[in-house]
Amino acid sequence: MRAFNRGLGTASLVLILVAGLNGPSLAQTSADIEFGDDSSQWANDGECDDPRFTGEGSAAELEDADRGKDATDCRTAFEDGKITLADGEDGKLAAAPATSATTETAEPAADTARPAIDFGDDSSEWANDGECDDPRFTGTGMASELEDADIAKDATDCRTLFEAGSISLVDTDGDDTAATAAPASTRPEDIDFGDDTSEWANDGECDDPRFAGTGSASELEDVDIGRDATDCRAAFEAGTVTLVGESDATTIADIDFGDDSSEWANDQECDDPRFVGSGMATEPSDVDIMRDATDCRKAFEDGTITLASEAGDAPMTPVSSSVIEALAARIDFGDDSGAWPNDGECDDPDFVGSGVVSDPSDSERMKDASDCRAAFLAGTASLKSAEQLGGAFDYGSDTSEWANDGQCDDWRFAGPGMAKKLSSYDVMGDATDCRALEEAGEISIKPVFDPNYILGAPYDSSEIDFGDNSSSYANDNICDDPRFEGPGVASTLLDSDLEKDAADCKALFEQGKIVLR
Repeated sequence: MRAFNRGLGTASLVLILVAGLNGPSLAQTSADIEFGDDSSQWANDGECDDPRFTGEGSAAELEDADRGKDATDCRTAFEDGKITLADGEDGKLAAAPATSATTETAEPAADTARPAIDFGDDSSEWANDGECDDPRFTGTGMASELEDADIAKDATDCRTLFEAGSISLVDTDGDDTAATAAPASTRPEDIDFGDDTSEWANDGECDDPRFAGTGSASELEDVDIGRDATDCRAAFEAGTVTLVGESDATTIADIDFGDDSSEWANDQECDDPRFVGSGMATEPSDVDIMRDATDCRKAFEDGTITLASEAGDAPMTPVSSSVIEALAARIDFGDDSGAWPNDGECDDPDFVGSGVVSDPSDSERMKDASDCRAAFLAGTASLKSAEQLGGAFDYGSDTSEWANDGQCDDWRFAGPGMAKKLSSYDVMGDATDCRALEEAGEISIKPVFDPNYILGAPYDSSEIDFGDNSSSYANDNICDDPRFEGPGVASTLLDSDLEKDAADCKALFEQGKIVLR
């Protein structure tokens, strides 16, 4: 009996061992996984950005473009037990595993009786809000206020609602297809962007002078026409540049009217001095800029006001020479210690007019007294207005792919409300988030990006070792030294340019356009 039991026990053990050979294998080790390389822009930031992994050590936002491109971070996190391979991943760097979507039955072909509709894109500021803002459509799924500026610019919303039967094309004399035409505005495929042979190609700014907008470089040259294709196409598709001259007339969609925080708001008169016309208050003040939105929007729509910049030059009322001399006596013109004193032109950047050089340098502020005083007395120069001297901070728009996510992605700000990973592509592209967080005290504008910072120039640079001018980008009026930040710094910085762009960086520092990080 004991022998039988022992034999049974041995047989059972053999069966268990055999079964074990067919059971789950031991957990994978890091040696079994192809981690790839560190070519991701987010490599070596302490988080695993490879979407093949999951766990507390993974970044909050993962993209397929980072598969196998964050090796060091992912290997460390895997070995520390902070991430594991996601379901369906075997650790090999083959093509991404097929998703269930590839095995789903294809939907029936669209009704061929329907017109072929060009829904356009999602470049409207109202895109992806659950309502169709394209005025070519009508129905219960439409937004309450429609503008021609949104034609073919709310594709996702309109397509979804059209397919759900909540909207239909506006019937034009019984012909639905009349509304399917693309808008008159130029589309990317209609533009010959050229190539990338410019020395400034692929720097995140459009250097082609055929375009204009916040995505354009600050200095443009004709030699770059058709030679910065990638940057200009990206900026055009993002809505940060347009073709010069494509639309000269300002539409209501182009204007930021601001809010109604003025004490004169909602009094049926526009108090914003950026406008002129019969619908204006008799004494508009600079303090009401962008603070009387409802009144000014209504007056603009009614045609009783226009932007002052488009109203043409109003005739000037003559002023006696004695009055001008009295005013000049109250102005501190400075001295004549500048680089171009007594040359018949005013070089002080605080003045504007035909008697002022076309591109005055901030370094010449209060250093061309005789010329500027003479031009002021002659009526060919006047002090800039408060708006021209600095002015309001421009938050930009919401063109960033991370806009409206509750974090500020614009590196001109600092504070706990900032996103972790910042890019030059998001500068002036996350306005709603950044404005809200600033008002809530979660972030603040970095001083150097405040338009009024330059008013403190010239700044003392004597304590800074700027190095030399051996950078290949030296003497281009942009600071390429990665130790600095500010509106005068290049959008793409290289460690190899450290202390190698002395002349540019020194001048821009003294002008208040850059600071040390």
